[in-house]
Amino acid sequence: MLRRVAHDWLLLGFLLLTIVLAVADPRPLTDHQRWLQLPTLAGLLGLLICIQGIRDSGLVQHLAAAMVARAHSLRMLGLMLVSTTALLAMVLTNDVSLFLIVPLTLAIGRISNVPVMRMVVLEALAVNAGSTLSPIGNPQNLLLWQYTHLPFLQFAWTMLPTFGVMFVLLVILTLCWLPRGRVLLHAEDVDGHPISAAQAVLSVAALASMVLMMEHNHAVLGALLLLVPFALLERGTLARVDWLLLVTFAAIFLGLGHAAELPPVQRALDGLNLDQPLTLYVSGILASQVISNVPATVLFLRHAPDAMALAVAVNVGGFGLAIGSLANLIALRLAKQPGGGRLLHQVSVPFLLVCAPLVYLVWRWLG
Repeated sequence: MLRRVAHDWLLLGFLLLTIVLAVADPRPLTDHQRWLQLPTLAGLLGLLICIQGIRDSGLVQHLAAAMVARAHSLRMLGLMLVSTTALLAMVLTNDVSLFLIVPLTLAIGRISNVPVMRMVVLEALAVNAGSTLSPIGNPQNLLLWQYTHLPFLQFAWTMLPTFGVMFVLLVILTLCWLPRGRVLLHAEDVDGHPISAAQAVLSVAALASMVLMMEHNHAVLGALLLLVPFALLERGTLARVDWLLLVTFAAIFLGLGHAAELPPVQRALDGLNLDQPLTLYVSGILASQVISNVPATVLFLRHAPDAMALAVAVNVGGFGLAIGSLANLIALRLAKQPGGGRLLHQVSVPFLLVCAPLVYLVWRWLG
């Protein structure tokens, strides 16, 4: 465990930021509790437990073999995974869809010639695109939806042009970036062990209940209720949960939450002319690249005169640097592929540079 911590530069970096800010700018304990976003961390814990249980049951491996056997080409399989990921992100949120799709992709990669890390990068882009359309697709949309009190369908209709540009670009990228050729199934690597039906049922039911509890703002209670059956019946699953990912996100929330409320940052916000649509748009994207799009939403919410314009900006800001969206970090952590971060940036940064002006032009033209 200590060796893993020593090599986890993301965790160490945000722990250092948190400590430095706590010493340089002391704040009350209540501020740290607010920055920690306990419901979000509890939801993440619940999802980690459920998905680890689904993995351990063997269900993912069998689904992977079935999908590969029915795919005609690498590009067709890529489009299937990207479309499924985007659709799930609209309904189950971006984090949940990644927890389902990335393990499936890793299982597919073990039994076929699918380029795993390319697919994971495309899936990270897909959850950012798909979740843009839905008021419940990601935390920033949920926050802005509750703030604006817009009807569900009106919110989605407003975000439709932004999603449309993102998804079309994503489909083009998928077709151009994935190699040609058929999917080759390595039959000798297919996991022939039977599915553990009891563990599969427990884990899938736990996932459904966790999503339901999160949707009704009972994430902490949901996570606590999950711990009991898994502690009694599946202790090995709890031992294999990526607990360091949970600690990493706690450090990110504390460090970025504190940084966003520093007096120089607040003075800089007061100096921006956010009444200008382009200024708000560019500011939201740039802030997302520095502190992630959820803290950026919180940072600008009281200063932005147009909350839906802010929604467009911070959703576009999920592309680019990995920190732009916490979903990017989850995808990289779940994949655990060498060079994953470098590959993500090689694709996501150019994607942002192409996507941002196109979204702005379409949004202003249709608006």
